[in-house]
Parts: sequence; C-alpha cells; structure tokens
Amino acid sequence: MVITGFLGDTFAASRLLKFSTDSLFVPIAHSHRIFTHVRGPNGFICNTMMRAHVRRNRPEQALLVYTLMRDGDVAADTYTYPILLQSCSQRLAEVEGRLIHGQVIKVGFDSDVYVGNTLINMYAVCGCLGDARKVFDESCALDSVSWNSMLAGYEQNERYDEALRKFKEMVVDGVLVDEVVLITVLSACTHLVVAMTGQLIHALAIKAGIELYINLQNALIHMYLRCGEVEKARSLFDSMPQRDTVSWSVLISGYAQRDRFADALALFQDMQLEGIQPDETVLVSVISACTHLSALDQGAWIHAYIRKKQMKVNVILGTTLIDMYMKFGSVPNAMEVFRAMEEKGVSTWNALILGLAMNGFVKESLATFSEMKECNIVPNEITFLAVLGACRHMGLVEEGRRHFDAMSRKHGIEPTIKHYGCMVDLLGRAGKLTEAEELIANMPVPPDVSTWGALLGACKKHGDNVMGERVGRKLVDLQPEHDGFHVLLSNIYASKGSWDNVHEIRGMMRQHGVIKTPGCSMIEVKGTIHEFLAGDKTHPQSEDIEKMLDDMAKKLKMEGYAPDTREVLLDIDEEDKETTLFRHSEKIAIAFGLLTIDAPTPIRIMKNLRICNDCHMAAKLISRAYDREIVVRDRHRFHHFKQGSCSCLDYW
Repeated sequence: MVITGFLGDTFAASRLLKFSTDSLFVPIAHSHRIFTHVRGPNGFICNTMMRAHVRRNRPEQALLVYTLMRDGDVAADTYTYPILLQSCSQRLAEVEGRLIHGQVIKVGFDSDVYVGNTLINMYAVCGCLGDARKVFDESCALDSVSWNSMLAGYEQNERYDEALRKFKEMVVDGVLVDEVVLITVLSACTHLVVAMTGQLIHALAIKAGIELYINLQNALIHMYLRCGEVEKARSLFDSMPQRDTVSWSVLISGYAQRDRFADALALFQDMQLEGIQPDETVLVSVISACTHLSALDQGAWIHAYIRKKQMKVNVILGTTLIDMYMKFGSVPNAMEVFRAMEEKGVSTWNALILGLAMNGFVKESLATFSEMKECNIVPNEITFLAVLGACRHMGLVEEGRRHFDAMSRKHGIEPTIKHYGCMVDLLGRAGKLTEAEELIANMPVPPDVSTWGALLGACKKHGDNVMGERVGRKLVDLQPEHDGFHVLLSNIYASKGSWDNVHEIRGMMRQHGVIKTPGCSMIEVKGTIHEFLAGDKTHPQSEDIEKMLDDMAKKLKMEGYAPDTREVLLDIDEEDKETTLFRHSEKIAIAFGLLTIDAPTPIRIMKNLRICNDCHMAAKLISRAYDREIVVRDRHRFHHFKQGSCSCLDYW
C-alpha cells in the first residue's frame, strides 16, 4: 500500500488501520506508525487509533491523538468523546474528564445516551458520585447501561445501600433488568450480607428468564456463601447445567472460608474428575484446607500437580505452600518452594521466618530476617511478630529486646498488643516474671487476656504460685468462659495440694458452663486422617494399639523412663496417675503411627493443646528406642524428636 500509494486513500488506510488495531498480534507501535503515514486522517481513523490505545491500556496516547485531531481541524463525533472519557477513567484523570465534559456540552453531544453513560462511569470511577448522579438525573435518554453505570458507581465506592435503593427505583420505573445489572446488585448484597434481598434478586432473575447465565449463577453462589447460606449455594451449584472454573473456585473458596475443609477437598476431587483445571484461587483454598486437616499427603500431591502442569507459583500460592509445609514440619520442602520462587513478597519472607522458628530452627529464622533486610524487603508488623516469636521459642531475651526496640526506633513500626504479648511471653518463659508483670503495667495499650494468659502460663512453669494465683483470679474474672485459664489456675492449686480451691474452680466452671477442651491428636495415614482422644478405645484397630502401648511401656522402662505424675493434677493414687498419663492422645497416636507408618517416613502428629512434660519425655525416648523420627505439632510449636532429643532443646 505504501509502494502503490493506496495508503494515501482515506478509505483504504482506514481499513488497514482497523485490521491492524484489531489484531492483538500486531504491536500497537506498528499500528501507530501506519496512523502517522496517513495523509489527512478523518474522524473514523482518529477514533480507531484512540480506541486502540485505550484497549491496550495506553490512555495517555489516546489524548495525544485527540490533540493532533484538533490541530488538524478534524471534527469529533459521538464516538470520539466516549473514547476520551474512557481514557480519563483508566487514569482517574478527573480534571481532564471535566474539560472533555465541557466540550461535550459545547458541541451539543450531552443528549447522546452513549456519551452520557461514559460520563457517568468516568465520574463514578473518579469517586465523584455527586457529579455522576447529576449527569444521570439530567439525562433525557437512559438505558440499562445508564442504570448499571450508576449502580456500579455505588458499588465501586462502597455505597452499597445507595446501590440497592437505586436498583429499587429502576425496578419501580419498569426498566428492563439484564444479567449485568443483577450481578452488580448481587455484589452489593454480598458486601452488605443481606441474604433476603439476594433471594429476591434471584427470584427476579428467574422471572426474567436469565437465571441460567453462568456469570449470574456464580454471583448468586458467592452471595449465598457470604451470607452463610452454604446449602443453598451448593444446591444452586449442583443444579447448574454448565460450570466454569469460577463456579468451582467460588464454592471451594467458600467452603474453606467457612472452615468446611473436608467439603473443600471433596469438591476439589470432584473438580479433578470433571477434568476442570483449577486456578490459583482454588489451589490456595485447597492447600489451606489440607493444612487445617493435617493432610500432608494430599497437600504434597497438589504441589506435585502444580509442578506437573508447570503452573506459575506466584507470591500468594508460593506463600501458602511454604505455610503448609512449615505447619507439617516439612522444613526442606518449604525451603525448596522458597528458593524456586521467582518473586517473593514480604508475606513470603514472614512465612519462612515464622515457620523456621516454630520448627526449632531459631538461628536460621533470625538469619533469614537479616537476609530479608539485605534484599531491601521492608519488614512489617507481622515480620516482627515472627522474629519475636523466634526469640521466644529459644529464650533469647537480649536479642528479643533488641528487635523490640528496633521496631519503632529503626523501622517506625509502633508495637501492638500482640508484640507486647510476645515480649511478656519471652520474659515469662525465661523466668523474668517480675519484669514481665512490670511490662504489662507500663504498656501504652490496655493488656488483653492473651497477654495475662502468657504470664499465667509462665507462673505455672516456674512454680510462682503466689503471682500465678493473683493473675489466674484476674483472668477468670475477665473471661469466665475461657476453659484454659480455669484449668491453669486449678493446676496451680493442685500443685500445692489445695484441693478445696481446686473444687471451687471446678464448681465455677460448672456454674458458667465451661467445658475443658479435651486433648486431641491427629495423624494422617495413606491420605486418611485419624483422630484420638485421651484414653480413646473407639478406633477399629484399638486392640493392636493397646498391644503397641504395652510394648512402648516396656521399652520405655528399659530406657529409664519414669512417668512424671505431676502432670496429672488429680487427687488420685500414683498408680492411677501413671495409667492416665500413658493414655494421653499423643501417645495413642504415636502407637498407631508405629503400627501403620513404615520407616524411614516420619510419624507426624498434630495436637490441639500444648504437649505435656511427660509426653515430651516419652516421645524423646520412643524416638531412640524404635529408631523413628516423630514430629509433633502442638498448640504453640513443633517438636522434632530424633534419637532421644528434641529440636526445642527442652525449651517450650
């Protein structure tokens, strides 16, 4: 066309430029070169070039084309101004948008519905809802797009009540609603958590005959889940004639957010059978479900699936994988994920620092924090919680003080109640009970029950019954429904032999309906989770477990084990105390693990409470007697037992 001179023909040039800008494989710079070679471009050609810049997210270039258009005395039309207003919306350029609005009025295009709709959208996107509403109210021609632009403006600016009021006006005025309008309004219902209004919109969709649109059904599922109507969401999902990745993602994520982790995993398995490839949102939800269910095998399978499909592991997905592996005590796997990640966010470093500390790798945790700063990653509040947690897990009081002081002095981060709680726990565990209590007294924010609870636990650990009784009474008064505080205070009295006070505390628990949380240990074997309570004999293999417990008891005695009956603070004889101790849930889980998990695979156990001194000692000796690695994750940290020692170095 250049050689023959056809590029000089306006019609031919317009066709070439239209083809070039519509073809995504053609670079936008090449299309712009064609545009600059056109002699005397008309309005259609200029509009085509401006529209291409807007579509390719180059809004500033669209305004430059408009400047050339005006300099060349090319007349703008009703297509020109919507393109310009879209470019202003993309850049949130309110001032330029107002100038263009002025030109629209000057040339008399303000009565055009398409121009009016883009004006409403531009003002709404820029946060000028009053101006958007003024354009809407003064418009002599409105269509469903006008209404949806106004509704979307209230959505976008978190004015959900006004969006619903506007929608009611729309229905009263008899305006025909479409799929886009209903999705926008359902978003407002979701944010406001108004299930009844959402149900009415669902009924309206059925009446309008558009309820089977997949995007609308996805929005309805999301609304029902957010409003707690999980079964309605599932029923709608099951009735869908077609489902896309979003349909599966919304329901799986909803299950995970509602703590229905088993349902999330089951639905993910159904998704695999359907041959639907999961997206990042689904994988993050399913990995989180595996973490909560202590399902390492399934979590590792999902990681293998990600590698097999060569999916990109971004910051969110990578961080979730690191968190999962760390919470299973699989530190090498977590490190492998971290090293393979091309992009790491502050949340990624935080997960690694915290995970290493929880697993007893305190030195490596603090070294990672130093490496993070060397990489110019700015630490945040959560980073310092992880760092203080690392110091707490190994009793590094001076290092903890240094990092605590550096928070505000070097990094400008004011400590929150959680940071103070970490320091109180650090000091308390190290036996500095008076200093810990003084820190609580001088805190700039009122202490919460967790902070007092940390001090109470330290009093129990170090045998300061006087302070423990004082703090325990305060906590029981502050939170009478908390079972842990009652139990700790009861244990303090029991350790002194003050059985009358023990009975008083237990009476208070009955009075307030407080039930002690039973110790529960979980272990995964061949993809199935097995749960055991203290003294549990309900498992199908309970007879084999009992035999293994007897075998464990014999080997432990040969290893020099003597039960620490101080852990059973009941007014019963020593023999009964020994029997009670040997039926703790983690010992039963270990026995089951020895029966069902072949060496050298570690026996991994999750405990809902803190492991007791006796079980900790027994696990160390069992690891040596049976030459097995045992990993126990309790309420606070991990314990890696190997050849008679623990990663916590007996400090927990």
